[in-house]
Amino acid sequence: MDVSIVVPLFNEEESLPELCSWIERVCTDNHLSYEIVLIDDGSTDASWNIVESLSAGNPHIKGIRFQRNYGKSAALNEGFKLVQGDVVITMDADMQDSPDEIPELRKMIIKDGYDLVSGWKQRRHDPISKTIPSKFFNGVTARVSKIKLHDFNCGLKAYKLKVVKTIEVYGEMHRYIPLIAKWAGYRKIGEKVVEHRARKYGKSKFGLERFVNGFLDLASIMFVGKFGKRPMHFFGTWGTICFLFGFLVFTYLTISKFFLEKTGMTQRPLFFFALLAMIIGTQLFLTGFIAELITRNASGRNFYLIEKKIGFE
Repeated sequence: MDVSIVVPLFNEEESLPELCSWIERVCTDNHLSYEIVLIDDGSTDASWNIVESLSAGNPHIKGIRFQRNYGKSAALNEGFKLVQGDVVITMDADMQDSPDEIPELRKMIIKDGYDLVSGWKQRRHDPISKTIPSKFFNGVTARVSKIKLHDFNCGLKAYKLKVVKTIEVYGEMHRYIPLIAKWAGYRKIGEKVVEHRARKYGKSKFGLERFVNGFLDLASIMFVGKFGKRPMHFFGTWGTICFLFGFLVFTYLTISKFFLEKTGMTQRPLFFFALLAMIIGTQLFLTGFIAELITRNASGRNFYLIEKKIGFE
C-alpha cells in the first residue's frame, strides 16, 4: 500500500464526508493505493455514525472509536499500530489541512529519503492570540531540541512506516513527535511549507492552556529521552553532589567545634543547612534506585479502551 492517512477526530461530524471525499480524489488522481484511518476520540456528536456510513462498502475507509475522550496523542498512537502504508500521513479532521499536500509529502519520504516531514503553516488563518504564543513555543522547542522546524504542532506530517511502528505517543506528546523520532534514532527530519486553510466547520478544541502544558511536556520528554532508561544517572548524580556537599560542611563544622572556635554545632545555621543537604542527597539517591527498579521491571505499555473498529481484520 502506498499511503495511510491517519485522521484523529473529536466532534467533527460536518467536515468528515467532505474531507474523506477530498482525500480519495487526490489519491485516485495520483494513482496511489491508500487507506484512511479515522480515529473517533470519544465524540459526543454524530461523528461515529458518519464514520460508519462512510466505511460501509468502502474498503479504503477504516474507523476506530474510543470509549471515551483520551486525547490526540492516544488517537495517533492507536492509529499508528494499525496502519499498513509505506508512507503514513497524519492530518486534522477540521479541514484546515489540505489533502492536496499528500503527493508531495509522500515524494519527500520516498524519493528524498526523509524519515519524517513536518508541515509548516507559514501563513496562518488564526487570531493573534494563537499565532504569537505559537511562534514563541516553536522557537523555544527548536532551540531546546536542536531540531530546525518552524511548526512542531502542525498536524500535517508524513512518516516512513517504520518510524510510526517504533515510537510511542502518549500523554500530550503529539506536539513532540519529531523529538520522539529523533530520540529513537531517526535524524533525517524535514519540513515543507503547507497550506493552512481557514476553519470551515466547528470550532477549535484547544485553548491557550495547551502552551503551558506544551512546555511542561517538553521538559518531561527531554528528561525521559535522556534518562528514561538510566534514571540513576540523573538522581544518583545530584544525590551524590548534595550528600557530599552536606557531608563536607558537616566535617568542617565538626573540626571547627573541637579545634577552632569551639562553638556548639547546633547553634550555627550552617549545621541545619548541611543536615538538609545530606537528607536531600540521600532521598535523591534512593529515588534513583527505585526508578531504576521500576524501569527494569516495567513491561506494560499504554492502552486505551476501544469500543469499536471498522475495516480491520
